[in-house]
Amino acid sequence: MTEEKVRLESPQKEGGGRNGGVSDGEMPQILNEALLAGMREVPKGETASYIPELSRADKTDLGICIYTRDGKVYEAGDAEKRFSIQSISKVISLCVALQHCGFEKVFEKIRMEPSGDAFNSLLKLDMTSNYPYNPMINSGAIAVASYLMPVFSFKELLDYAGKLCLDPKIRLDERVYSSEMGHSARNRAIAYLLQSKGIIECDVERSLELYIKMCSLSVTAKSLAGLGLVLANGGFHPKTGERLLDREVVRTVKTIMLTCGMYDGSGEFAVEVGIPSKSGVGGGILSVVDRKMGIGIYGPSLDQKGNSAGGQAMLRYVSEKLNLHMFAWED
Repeated sequence: MTEEKVRLESPQKEGGGRNGGVSDGEMPQILNEALLAGMREVPKGETASYIPELSRADKTDLGICIYTRDGKVYEAGDAEKRFSIQSISKVISLCVALQHCGFEKVFEKIRMEPSGDAFNSLLKLDMTSNYPYNPMINSGAIAVASYLMPVFSFKELLDYAGKLCLDPKIRLDERVYSSEMGHSARNRAIAYLLQSKGIIECDVERSLELYIKMCSLSVTAKSLAGLGLVLANGGFHPKTGERLLDREVVRTVKTIMLTCGMYDGSGEFAVEVGIPSKSGVGGGILSVVDRKMGIGIYGPSLDQKGNSAGGQAMLRYVSEKLNLHMFAWED
């Protein structure tokens, strides 16, 4: 598969089948309209404030990339601007853990249920459950990191992330990592609570360090679209045909993304957009349209739940225009 890139001009920033039968020629207009829809929501949000380095992002940045199975790449806005992957790294870590540590190991002490709470909440872990509710919240992802830490070096995970995202330029953002490590009291509390419950059995500090390093990877909307495409393609590399992930891993990860991927807004997002997705407080959203495309979003202006305000609006627009909702009725 060769890559054919279509670059779309961004508007000026101001305050048949499951693609809806849309032709290649119509895609530029649709993405530009989606960008405008997203820009209208940007002023309603704010950048993440609890990690100082993330708060420095330009809240008016907004970009979208669609990477299709037939090799076409459509971009609009700030699609190739690098930003911090944050919680979207939980998808990568879960993929690697399921692939190499096994389902029994991962889900022995991590559940698969939506929590209904904020991504960094300790409440249910401390009061109502001995196990993290799912791998897409901080407690579950820190536990996953503890399973990976004895098996993989960070360099090996970085290389794995580059392959899954079709982006060999993914790197650790040292400034974000330093900033997050300096403000990690809540995640450290979660990690030691996990240890007290017997969920983390190895070195807590090293597990936490690996978790935060993975959250500090520098990616683009196109990187996320690449990862989405690998998942949409059943775990196969779309260019080489190499199997990167087993089919069962892909199915499980996409299902958990649909039910738990948008923090405590996952249910509403699933109803309105209907695309398995994972957000991060760096402003990214990863979306997977099965057997069709991967979608990557960047928009650091966040709503109160930590999801990109403009990014969600763009995905709503694109989902409707291209008929991408996984339960949409096809005429």
